[in-house]
This record gives sequence, C-alpha cells and structure tokens, in this order.
Amino acid sequence: MSDSLVLARRNLIRMSRIPEMILFGLIQPVMFVILFTYVFGGSMQIGDTTDPAVYKNFLMAGVFAQTVTFATAGAGAGIADDMHKGLIDRFRSLPMARGAVLTGRTIADLVQTFLTLLVLAIVALIVGWRPGYAEPTNFGKVLGGFGLLLLLGYAFTWIGALIGLSVRTPEAATSGGLIWLFPVTFLSNAFVDPGRMTPWLRHVADWNPFSATAQACRKLFGDPGVSQSDAWPMQHPVWASLIYSILIVVIFRTLAVRKYRRAEG
Repeated sequence: MSDSLVLARRNLIRMSRIPEMILFGLIQPVMFVILFTYVFGGSMQIGDTTDPAVYKNFLMAGVFAQTVTFATAGAGAGIADDMHKGLIDRFRSLPMARGAVLTGRTIADLVQTFLTLLVLAIVALIVGWRPGYAEPTNFGKVLGGFGLLLLLGYAFTWIGALIGLSVRTPEAATSGGLIWLFPVTFLSNAFVDPGRMTPWLRHVADWNPFSATAQACRKLFGDPGVSQSDAWPMQHPVWASLIYSILIVVIFRTLAVRKYRRAEG
C-alpha cells in the first residue's frame, strides 16, 4: 500500500503539470450533457412521455456512468506511455511491490475521475437535473450512487491498465481503450429505454454491467425511467453493480499484474 501511494502521488503530480489532460477530460462529459439534453431532450420517450425535463433527469445517470468508464482510455494510454519511454523497466528494477505501479496509477485515475464527476454533477444541476425528481431520495442515497459510479470507474481502469500493457504505443492504447467502450455504453439503458429495444438486444442491455450501475444510480437518485425488466441485475441493481465492479477489479487486476511481471522493455 505504501508503494502504491507513492506511485499515486507521482502520477497526480504529473497530471497537475499537464493541466490540459484534466481540462480535456472535463470538456467531453460536459459536452455530452449539453448535447444530449438540448438536442435529444424533446424526442426521446421515457415511459409515456417525451417531456424534456423527464429525459434530462433520466439521462444524467447514464452520462455519469459513461464519464467514469471513459477514464479507461486515459489509464491505458498513461501506462502505455510509461512502457514506451522505458519508465516501467525502471520501476521493475526497484525493490517495490510488483502491483504497486499499476495500483498507484489506478488510484491517481480515481482521484481525477472524482474531480471530473464533481464538476459534471454541478453542470447537471445547472442544466436542470434534480435528485428526487421521480421518487423521494436523501443525501445518503445520492452519495451511495456516486460511490457506485466511482467503483465502476475504478474497475474499468484495470481493464485500461491491461490494455496499456498489451500494446506498444499510447495511441494504440487510446484506440483500444475506446473501441469496446462505445458498444458497452450504448448497448445499455444509459441513453434510451431498453423496453423499446428488440428482445435479444434488451437482454444484452439488461445484463450489461454498465446498465446495472446506471439503473442503481437512477434508483438511488430518484430519477425517472427505472427499468421494469425481470432480469436479476435490473431487479437488484445496487447489488449487481457492486458484484460486477468487484469481479472486474479482481479479474483484471490479476491479469494486469501478471502481464506486468512478464512485460518486456
């Protein structure tokens, strides 16, 4: 843990010295909020209504979840960049825990994700998102929803770490980190009601780990559009989100650390 915190501090200092990394990371989710809210707000049907205010409050859980998962690309690119520059070889020669380099990187990315999510929540409130819009909620439940989002984001950064160790350049890591994220985020309940999908596609969306977190957040935030599916993840979204995220961390951390130990300079 001590080694991991030292490496996390190193990555945070590096991020602070490249402010455009943080700035661009903030601009993209803000653009998603504004574009989806004002471009699609009046044409999307949630339940029995196309009220833009309903879609706006339905949308935010999906945008929050998409934002934290897109941190995967940054994690992969950062590790691939360290590999490309030979920095990983230097770390591997030092007397430190083998998993500390990767854990430190994912912790630093988690801090950046937290800051991005904080700014995005403020923007969402400005454009009209209101927790408790559809059902009563409380501050504890809202915090719980953001906690699930951060856990999902942390889990996905381990996927990014594995991708970063598996490619040769940061550019390949960025492409590899994004190419699979688009089907994961769009074949879900993030932006549309899965009840309007074809049966097989709805089944995919209902069992998507991303959908479980979006569903859990809508439930905890009191947002409209909570799915009425009989699928277990949709009936127990909080537990499903926790189980999915923990499994992803366990599996991909194990694979990433194993890959790191065998990585060649």
